Formats: sequence, C-alpha cells, structure tokens
Amino acid sequence: MLREIVSNELYTVLLVIGLAIVAIAKLANPKRFNDFVYVLGNYKYLKIYSKDQKFLDKFDALLFGNLIITSSVFVYILFQYFTETKEISVNLLFKIAIGIASFFLIKVLIERLIGSLFEIDKLIDEYIFQKISYKNYIGILLLPINAVLLYSFNLTLPIIYLMFTILLIVNVIGLITSYKTHQSLIKHHFFYFILYLCALEITPYVILYKVFMT
Repeated sequence: MLREIVSNELYTVLLVIGLAIVAIAKLANPKRFNDFVYVLGNYKYLKIYSKDQKFLDKFDALLFGNLIITSSVFVYILFQYFTETKEISVNLLFKIAIGIASFFLIKVLIERLIGSLFEIDKLIDEYIFQKISYKNYIGILLLPINAVLLYSFNLTLPIIYLMFTILLIVNVIGLITSYKTHQSLIKHHFFYFILYLCALEITPYVILYKVFMT
C-alpha cells in the first residue's frame, strides 16, 4: 500500500529564516528588542522609540521581514486546510508573500500621503510607528503558532479560531493603545476619525478577506 508522505521542509526552512531574522534584530539592538518584547503591557517602547524613528528603520525592517514570512506561512497553512491540498506550491506561497507585503506597504504609503496632504506628518508617523510595532509583534507570535500548527496538532476549526482570537486580541490592544494616546484629538475630530477608520482600517481588510475567500 502506497502511503502519501507530506513534507514540511519548506516550512521548516522559512521558520528558521524567521527565527534568524529575529535573532539578528536582537543582536543588532538588544536593549530595544528587550523593550519591544513587553510592548503589550508597557508603553515605554512606544514612547521612547517613536521619537527616534526614521523613514527606513533597520530594526523595524528586520521584524517586518519576519512578519511577511510568518504571515505567509500562516495563510498558506489555512489555505491547505480549507482546500485540502497536501503539496506546497512555492509559486503560490511567493505570491501570497508579495501580496501581504504590498498590502502593508501600500497602506502605509497612503497614510503617509494623507499626513502630508493635511500637514499632520508628525501625528501620522507616530501612529504608523505604533501600528507597525504591534504588527511586528504579531509576526513574532506567529513563529510558535506556525510551529504548533505544523508539528504538534492536526489542524481543526477550533484551533484555527483560537489562533485567530490570540492574533485579534493583540491587534485590538494595539489599536486601543493608539487611539488612547490620541483620544483628545479624536474627540475634537470624531467624524474624520470614523471616516478614516472605515476607509483605511476596515475596508482594506474586508477586501483582503473577499480576495482570499474567492
């Protein structure tokens, strides 16, 4: 009887690359990394490093690279589960990675453009830094999550819902932190805040969900 053997070698390589990127980020800036690890319960990281942020920050760039790798693996694992596909398509995985990277980068560029048009560059830069920090934190969380999904448990809907809940909680904490920091400004411009929330925080993810489901 022939037995189908599913190889996870590509996933293993990608997870190791993700770990290596995180390790490089820690070695390059150990103090900042230690502060970053506690970003969920401590605003120290956001307060200190938002002042020294640059347009192209090496630390954030490294963690963003890990985010793209781990989120791509996570999405492809879900794709395999829902389509019952056993083989790994390198081409499709690469397209998913490019799509996720393009989505985040285009979104950031649009937000920076809005900041320039309304002359609120400093506010937008601080807000983007906070969002990127929490997104990069999710990228680190996805390393053990992907490892668990690949090597520990048979993937089921309850496990998928549990993983999504963990990621959603982190994302919501990030949003609440950002809005709490600027709550006085939001109160005075509540209509524009709701408009921004619908246009750039909700609609893009709805579109992404529709694309993924089709």
